Amino acid sequence: MILSSGYYSSERHCEGDALSKRHCEGVARGNLRRCILAVALFALLLCMSGCAGKASISARKGFVRNPEKVYASNEKAEIGMKLTGEASYYGPGFDGKLTASGEVFDQDDYTCAHKSLPFGTKLKVTRVDNGKSVVVRVNDRGPYVDGRIIDLSVAAGKDIGLDKVGHAQVTATVIE
Repeated sequence: MILSSGYYSSERHCEGDALSKRHCEGVARGNLRRCILAVALFALLLCMSGCAGKASISARKGFVRNPEKVYASNEKAEIGMKLTGEASYYGPGFDGKLTASGEVFDQDDYTCAHKSLPFGTKLKVTRVDNGKSVVVRVNDRGPYVDGRIIDLSVAAGKDIGLDKVGHAQVTATVIE
C-alpha cells in the first residue's frame, strides 16, 4: 500500500496474504545479511590497517628498510681527489628520516651529503680557517644551496666548529 506521503509502509505492505508476508520476511533477511556483511567487511578492513604497521618503525635509529640491499654502489671516487668550497651542516629536521641512500639519517653519526660522490665514499673534511678536520661517509644527496659543496651531519659539523658559524670554507679529500 502507498501512504499519502508516497513511501511504503512496511506494516501495511506486509499485511495480507501469505505471499506478501514471505516476501517481506525475505527482504528483512536480505537487509540483515547486507548489514552483517558490511560490518564484517568494515572489521576486516580495520584489522588489515592494523597490520600495515606504523610509519614510526622506519624512524627508529639504525632501521634499514632493506637490510639485504647494499646502498653503496660499485663505483668508487678517485682516492686523493680534493674538493674545495663552502660546507654547512644539517640534522635537526631530518633526524630519523630516510636519506637518498636508503639509510635512516642519524645526526649523531659522522655522515654527509654530496651531490654526486658515490654513497659510501669516505672524506676527510678540513675547515680552512681553523685546521680542524673530521672523517665522514657520504650517505645522502645535497646540499641544495648554491655555493655549498657538502652538508655535514650535526656531529661532524660540531667537530669542526660549524655549529658556531653555520657554514665555512673547507677542503674535502677522498680517502676511501
